[in-house]
Amino acid sequence: MQITFVSNYINHHQLPFCRAMLEAGEDIDFHFVQVMPMEEKRVSMGWAVDEKTLDFVVLYYEEKERAEKLILESDVVLFGWTEGETKLLEKKRLSSGKLSFRVSERLYREGQWKFISPRGLIDKYHQHFVYRNKPVYLLCTGAYVASDFELIKSYPGKRLKWGYFPSVSCEIEKDEAGKSDKIRILWAGRLIDLKHPEFAIEAAKALKDMGVDFSLDIVGDGPMREELEKRVKALDLLDVVSFRGMMKPEKVHQEMGRSHVFLFTSNYLEGWGAVVNEAMQCGCAVVATKEAGAVPFLIEDNANGLTYRDGSLKDFLEKTKELLQDKEMIDSLGRNARDTINNKWNAKNAATELIRFCREYFDNGNPSPSLEGPMSIAKVLKAPGFLRTLKEKNHLE
Repeated sequence: MQITFVSNYINHHQLPFCRAMLEAGEDIDFHFVQVMPMEEKRVSMGWAVDEKTLDFVVLYYEEKERAEKLILESDVVLFGWTEGETKLLEKKRLSSGKLSFRVSERLYREGQWKFISPRGLIDKYHQHFVYRNKPVYLLCTGAYVASDFELIKSYPGKRLKWGYFPSVSCEIEKDEAGKSDKIRILWAGRLIDLKHPEFAIEAAKALKDMGVDFSLDIVGDGPMREELEKRVKALDLLDVVSFRGMMKPEKVHQEMGRSHVFLFTSNYLEGWGAVVNEAMQCGCAVVATKEAGAVPFLIEDNANGLTYRDGSLKDFLEKTKELLQDKEMIDSLGRNARDTINNKWNAKNAATELIRFCREYFDNGNPSPSLEGPMSIAKVLKAPGFLRTLKEKNHLE
């Protein structure tokens, strides 16, 4: 069975899934068609992969004829991001009646009210609705994707859970129970508004006031850094908060491996949030917003992590304070988080379930979704959106 994944470019988030597909069996012929070179901004962030050393990667802009043949003739094709000529090839493939998948994040991340735009509805009709009766399935990269596509009545009964499946090699360096009282907390990401790094600072203030023995490392850089550093100084937190700057992904994973708690504070504009996968695999107890796409798929509240509602600073602080006062809970959530990634939400399981689904389609035309995890049914969840921006400015009041 020949399976081809078409998207903008190969990166460290997609590589584990691709490798799992390559290792799936001798009867699986897998390729990745890269549509465009990676932007310099992403390269500088450590996302780059030397695609020319990977035999399974076909560069559309260098091997056009070979890439077109894979897109149009493969038994199965997954489409991520396409543009220009490849978008036309995508349309031709999806119209052909051959088994295909759309891999998509949210359509209306900034607010579902946008779906009423007449021009937008016409575009969505041609991009999605016209394939409702074709063997085209939607792989929902985020918990609120199904809700967006429900609005435009596309892929009915064919919306499946999907995501990003980073695999990290993080040596667990957490102290054994009772060896140290200090709890190490980590926040990692760009220091920008939508990721709300100021929440972590406010948590540090609350924890210090409570007398908790902890440290908070903030990894990343961005336009908010100067403001955050001033806030830390004003709140007298220099002894417990450290700004570590930008790090390459593998270094961030090392920091996750030595941290007990990971804070994920992005708002609804975060489509997925791969650091959640990574922190969970490194055995961190994660406190995360329900608004980001990865969280409802990956975290079961009080079982393998803690979630807080509607981007609420108050709820976030309550959950964080509760967790930091219970080392047994930290250890338990961290172990369960690691088990979730290692046993269910990982590249190998995603590849296995995708291939099983495709085999069933070719065997009887009626493939069954998985019971849980990747390729299970993506339910329609109430999505956060535009009205939340009206509350953002009040979080710290």
